[in-house]
Amino acid sequence: MNTSIVVQNLKCGGCANTITTKLSTITNINNLQIDLDQSKLSFNYLNEGDLLQVKEKLKQLGYPTVEDSNSSISKAKSFVSCATDKLSK
Repeated sequence: MNTSIVVQNLKCGGCANTITTKLSTITNINNLQIDLDQSKLSFNYLNEGDLLQVKEKLKQLGYPTVEDSNSSISKAKSFVSCATDKLSK
């Protein structure tokens, strides 16, 4: 199955790289594509459990879906994730 999710705090290529790297380790998730202009993540998944795992991982990384709350902690996590990715290059 294919889906698209709008995520919060997605600002740059560093954020996109972090999301792609972390989500690509989840079994049954593939064809990850990120549209920065629309803050949209698209991917293929096998079952609902995989989809829930992606949403949970996004929340842990500081990029909650638009349905989830965007707390100060989420914003801080995404900022750190973005900065870490930029510094590692």
